[in-house]
Amino acid sequence: MKIKMLISLTSSHEQKENNSIEMVMKTFESTIRPVKGDIIDDPGFDSRFHNGYEVVKVTINYETNECYVSLQPLAMELEEISINDYIDKLVANEWRIVSKEELLTR
Repeated sequence: MKIKMLISLTSSHEQKENNSIEMVMKTFESTIRPVKGDIIDDPGFDSRFHNGYEVVKVTINYETNECYVSLQPLAMELEEISINDYIDKLVANEWRIVSKEELLTR
């Protein structure tokens, strides 16, 4: 099954300046389907913020053989690293920024 993990990222500091909220997604094939409450770990996660993210919602589309997994949103308040640097780290580990249009067509 194709697993599509989603995280919403926002910065308290940068949100005041430009109201920035980003969605990132990582897609992979797996025979294991996450369930609500699971903790997901990934090399893209920065341990200064999370050692893992909790699964908060799972949506399965059997017709397309896809499983959408929403992870606990990250709101950065104490910024040892900027949200842009954190997103760059995620992108370097096979996450990608999701456009608002893509989310609407999901």
